[in-house]
Amino acid sequence: MLRRPARDGSAYVLIFLSRNCVNIIHMQHKALEYVDPEVYDALVHEESRQKSGIELIPSENYVSSAVLEALGSVFTNKYSEGFPGKRYYGGNENTDKIETLAIERAKKLFKCDHANVQALSGSPMNQAVYLALLKPGDTIMGMDLSHGGHLTHGAPVSHMGKLYNWIRYKTQPSKQGKIDFDELMKLAKQYKPKIILCGYTSYPRDYDYADFKRVADEVGAYTMADIAHIGGLVAGGVMRNPFDYGFDVVTTTTHKTLRGPRGGMILSRGKVGNPLKAPEHGTEREYLPTILDRSVFPGLQGGPHMNQIAATAVCLREADTPEFKQYAKQVLLNSKALASALRDREVKLVTDGTDNHMMVIDCMKSWKLVGKDVEKTLDKVGITTNKSLIPDDPQPPYNPSGLRLGSPAATTRGMKEKDMEKLANWIVEAVKISTDDTKLSKLKSEIEKFCETFPVPGI
Repeated sequence: MLRRPARDGSAYVLIFLSRNCVNIIHMQHKALEYVDPEVYDALVHEESRQKSGIELIPSENYVSSAVLEALGSVFTNKYSEGFPGKRYYGGNENTDKIETLAIERAKKLFKCDHANVQALSGSPMNQAVYLALLKPGDTIMGMDLSHGGHLTHGAPVSHMGKLYNWIRYKTQPSKQGKIDFDELMKLAKQYKPKIILCGYTSYPRDYDYADFKRVADEVGAYTMADIAHIGGLVAGGVMRNPFDYGFDVVTTTTHKTLRGPRGGMILSRGKVGNPLKAPEHGTEREYLPTILDRSVFPGLQGGPHMNQIAATAVCLREADTPEFKQYAKQVLLNSKALASALRDREVKLVTDGTDNHMMVIDCMKSWKLVGKDVEKTLDKVGITTNKSLIPDDPQPPYNPSGLRLGSPAATTRGMKEKDMEKLANWIVEAVKISTDDTKLSKLKSEIEKFCETFPVPGI
């Protein structure tokens, strides 16, 4: 083994000699430490934070070393406007390969006809669908934000909220968060939406896709499901797949339960065609793939991030394994165990339980505190959560009544149901001693010791 200075600005490289090849391997982060000590310092502290604390934000997860390698690869250097076999730049034989791999793997996992893997994240993927199928002023039905809908589902502060006419349906808190489909049908017949959207960011139940499809068919609307949060659970076969119920379009991010890089995918049914113009509402749905692809590029964005697509291909391969299916199953087991343990400790959950990977605590009813205060207290002991609205929350969005938490990241580290009991105890204890910094510090040390037995992938 030889040690020598590197030419690319890193502190040094190690050269391993073998009979057949020479592998030059950079020591982890050494180039960054040399070039930008400030960013390096933040990175090292973030690694420490992730290892020493418990991540309970349901939209966050840990990726594998293989995903990190692909994300930080030389595919970062390549411009690839267009689609496989139809690029506007030369030198794309390898990017064509990885994008095709990602597309085919997504189609297989989600049982769909077509997949676009170029959307940069969750918001652009949803925007691309709206812009593909609607005209400004058209009507969309989506879940009310305080009942669990996402910012891209018609929030008045978003551009999409201003561009389209949004009709919002609500859950029934008195019936454990179920949706009244008789009321939904009345709204659909009254407002004639062109898209009926089901999807959520803080809704702890599964969706009745068959009922949404029934309503959409009655009024001639497209069916769209945003499964950004549960994409990995659908791929793992533990939650319902909207395509099994005849949905037209399904969107999902890749960085939550799917354990991939930050990105988005637009999945659809129908064959690829070449229409001269976008289809009129309710017709030529067989050309959905073409319309959606054109909405992403050139309609909404230029060159895709090929390093992100490479990492997406890797995470999709990982998701098509027995180990991932077991992971998805354990996510649900842990979520239900955590919800049950919290309820046993007289913590009020918005829907009195969960069907997926998350739950929302009503902090006002549980402790007479707003969610932001509980979030800050839990941060002090190394438990990361996020404040959240509850249905028809009287509090403003930045200071809401609820707290959202979930099991995906903790499950990735290997935690099981018995560990969820400990988490519930620590959450309740932290709130109880929230004004005593000495006791909070002692609890933080206990949690850090616990975390030492659960390594973080990729770090």
